[in-house]
Amino acid sequence: MLKRIKKLLGRYRNYEQILLIPYRSYGTYSRLYVKGRALDNEPLKIVKDQSAYRTVKNTWKQFDSFEIPDAEIELVLPGKVKLSAKTNSEGYFRFDEILENNLAEHSSNEGWVSYKLHYKEKLEPETNVLESHFQGEFLVPPVDAEFGVISDIDDTILHTGVTSFLKWRLLKNSLLTNAYKRIPLKGAPDLYKKLQAGKSGKNRNPMFYLSNSPWNMYEYLKLFLDHNDFPVGPILLRDFRTPFEAATKPEKPHKQKEISNILQAYPDLKFILIGDSGEHDASIYTEIAAQYSDRILAIYLRSVQHKRQMERVRSVIDDFDTTPVLLANSSEEALKHARENGFIR
Repeated sequence: MLKRIKKLLGRYRNYEQILLIPYRSYGTYSRLYVKGRALDNEPLKIVKDQSAYRTVKNTWKQFDSFEIPDAEIELVLPGKVKLSAKTNSEGYFRFDEILENNLAEHSSNEGWVSYKLHYKEKLEPETNVLESHFQGEFLVPPVDAEFGVISDIDDTILHTGVTSFLKWRLLKNSLLTNAYKRIPLKGAPDLYKKLQAGKSGKNRNPMFYLSNSPWNMYEYLKLFLDHNDFPVGPILLRDFRTPFEAATKPEKPHKQKEISNILQAYPDLKFILIGDSGEHDASIYTEIAAQYSDRILAIYLRSVQHKRQMERVRSVIDDFDTTPVLLANSSEEALKHARENGFIR
């Protein structure tokens, strides 16, 4: 509390601890795109048997962040390649670099390249650096990938209650429920593992996860995906906007922008898009498919039990014939379609 008061009064100067949070991201053999955040916060600790009070406290900590602005961050790649970036006013740093090195040479079987992050600013004697370095990873899809999968998280693999009255279930599920207790929609982990394996069964198809949740929810969502055995993939969230945000609102929705960026990063790779019928996925996905008519293999939309939303979605997809669109009531229906079209075994 004292630290918060000092910040509000403009007397917050010396950092107590340095925490660098790298977000899972993606790249190519010659380009990397890495984003993360520098904070004066303790690492978030979510445990399976935590109390309701501890869950609420963790939720508060995710949003009660102490950003470290204007700090130099060093990224070290395999082969001792070093890159440098500065954090912005909200503590975010970004590396978007073209390199001469072939990054794929240092990737795992599934395409992951590990790197190290170092905080390079001068430290006060009382400042605690939580790690000697912070470890991150980004994905370089293997050259023999059959296709990629871009999936929404909210109400596609994780029930949020976004269509509930006044969105009260959304608030309860997202902010007041332990990540370990969140249950994925039935059959979703198996569907995604089969799509990653593809027809070859080699687990080489890249997976990308999108959400309109702010980056403050990154560790929570990462834990949910890992705990429920979803294939590992980049997690792409959005910047948190307040009603008093001075910055101009982006021209394109977050999901549409991120999908376009992925498609442009991998011009030779085709994709399956997975979303839900609850909000705007149908409109965004069909617009993307119309723009990249030869790149989208199929669109899977999980049905949400909301009459008005379903009517709107059907009005979008009924006359759309550029790409196959499946309005699925279950993961089994999506699996059947994927198998019939030769996407999986």
